[in-house]
Amino acid sequence: MSDHLSKGEIRKDAVQGAVQAAATTVGQVTSILTGAVRDVAEALGGFATEIFEIRDSARKAAGDHEE
Repeated sequence: MSDHLSKGEIRKDAVQGAVQAAATTVGQVTSILTGAVRDVAEALGGFATEIFEIRDSARKAAGDHEE
């Protein structure tokens, strides 16, 4: 008995493989971008916190200087 694949089944397998590879790649890229956005948001939040702390320190120093 010979296992012969039809041209249609060969094409179906090729398309299926390509779609699976594309889905995997999209998932990996999405994961990378999500991590990058999270890291940027964390860095900007830390920077904003530092700015607020510097502003408060400057106000306290100015108030101490006036007294």
